[in-house]
Formats: sequence, C-alpha cells, structure tokens
Amino acid sequence: MELAIYALDVTIVVAAVLSAWFWLQAAGKPQRRVSKFEDFNHADLNRLVTALNRARILNARAALATAIAALLGGLRIALDLLP
Repeated sequence: MELAIYALDVTIVVAAVLSAWFWLQAAGKPQRRVSKFEDFNHADLNRLVTALNRARILNARAALATAIAALLGGLRIALDLLP
C-alpha cells in the first residue's frame, strides 16, 4: 500500500509539472503587432488565427493535466483517511 501511495504522489507531481509546462508554452512568444499604418492582409490573419488555435490547444491540455492532478490529489487525501 505504501508503494502505491508513493507512486500516486509522483503521478500528482508529474501532472502538475505537465500542466505548468503546457501553460508556459501557451503563453509563449508574443505575436508581432500589426500597425494601423500597415495593410492587414491574409498572411496577418492566418498568423493570428494559427496563434489563437495553438494557444487554445495548449490551454486545453493544461486544463486536462490540472484536472488529473486535482483528482489524483483528492484520491491521495481519501487514501489517507482510510483506516
């Protein structure tokens, strides 16, 4: 039982680190701003849409990793409450 608790603790830490990594990637590089004096063309629009889609995917992964870490943390606390 003690080995299972240690494995659960390590899994919680790994899920939390993955979540932080995904959110750091989502924050990523700032996008080049488009000046009001420039022509806004299809390449600018494509760049912005691609950046938004990538950030959305990474945020979804980070939210999933956070949910897994929270569920595993709850399981860990429940195991401690068992006699």
